[in-house]
Amino acid sequence: MNNFHLLNPTVVKIIYACLLVLASVILPYILKPIFTRHRTEHQRMLIEKVIRYLLLIISFFFILKLFEIDLKVILGAAGIFSVAIGFASQTSASNLISGIFLLLERPFKVGDTIIVGEHRGIVVSLDLLSTRLRTFDNLMVRIPNESLMKSNLTNMTHFPIRRIDIKIPLDFDVELEVVEKELNLIVADIIECLDEPKPIFLVDGMNEHSMIVQFSFWTRIENIMTVKKQVYSQMIRRLMAIGIKISLPKRILVNN
Repeated sequence: MNNFHLLNPTVVKIIYACLLVLASVILPYILKPIFTRHRTEHQRMLIEKVIRYLLLIISFFFILKLFEIDLKVILGAAGIFSVAIGFASQTSASNLISGIFLLLERPFKVGDTIIVGEHRGIVVSLDLLSTRLRTFDNLMVRIPNESLMKSNLTNMTHFPIRRIDIKIPLDFDVELEVVEKELNLIVADIIECLDEPKPIFLVDGMNEHSMIVQFSFWTRIENIMTVKKQVYSQMIRRLMAIGIKISLPKRILVNN
């Protein structure tokens, strides 16, 4: 202990400064379970970042005080950058406030599939200033939180079940009762299709070639792609087996 006091005061200050930085890095991992209990994944990520940044800022001011550095001098030296910093701070503050509103409103969580403007992807993270999506062709898209607050946002995986709509063009002489019965039998045989809500069968419109019927049924969001494939393949096979053909637009080729 006596040897420690014999060290150069500057060296002691450097050691203290290193300990403060180390503490600001380690403490977030210790405090995270306390502040993030019963929180969603993106709330945990955001709270962890806030704790980390706050501790780093506090450490920064303690280090300034430790080395007896006047903060006013630093701010005065940085005055020439005040205009540029002001614009940057305004944008950052807007994104930060928008991020807080997103945290409180919770329109989506990490892992949800959302559509924002022309972007569609899985939410990877909700940070203090921006949200990151991973698109289905494996691209990373960074969207400022302010843009998310101002844009129409569709959460495709917010609810546990989704309705699948299949539109089928049929000839005008087809017996609709037969088609409806076959389609109901198909979804009844597929265990991933839900009994409730019940399937819906209706005529959605007509054109010069056919009438368009819509068959709608429900499944859990994680089964959508598998169920779609099963229903389509069985629909074509079973309708053809009873002599019902799906009507397609007829094209007439004219040789010049």
